[in-house]
Amino acid sequence: MKPDPFFEAVEAIGAKPPIVLLSPRGRAFAHADAVRYAEGDELTLLCGHYKDVDQRVADYLATEEISLGDFVLSGGEAAALAVIDATVRLLPGAMSDIDSARGDSFFERGISAPSYTRPPDFRGLVVPEVLLSGDHAKIAKWREEEGNRLTERRDSRMEGREPDTSR
Repeated sequence: MKPDPFFEAVEAIGAKPPIVLLSPRGRAFAHADAVRYAEGDELTLLCGHYKDVDQRVADYLATEEISLGDFVLSGGEAAALAVIDATVRLLPGAMSDIDSARGDSFFERGISAPSYTRPPDFRGLVVPEVLLSGDHAKIAKWREEEGNRLTERRDSRMEGREPDTSR
């Protein structure tokens, strides 16, 4: 895509940083970025469609370039939506209880522990006994240990140390 519409749009709205270009060449978007964006006053997302965006947009207009991962989409709209969702849910009032967000994966830690709902026995698939115990200290310890185990397993897979055999 040509640079003109990007420059004209950003100038027309008087956008201030961060001005983020969604691109497969960008660094990986992370929870810390969503927190930083949520703490700011303004966020402008730029995304192309189909092929690519003129490099001058990345070099001279965008203040940063981010990617959702090592894959290419038909356009940046879906990536922009993911960034918006991850950011907006952290804004005051977006959730009834910010402590709910603090329990999510990547909020000041790695992956969260698995979630279980009712019934405690579904087709012979049972909820771990500790979660039914009512002992909040043991439940908290189990959740922390499971989160750490899952984080280590994911990190190992990402580093190529073990195959993903989770399914």
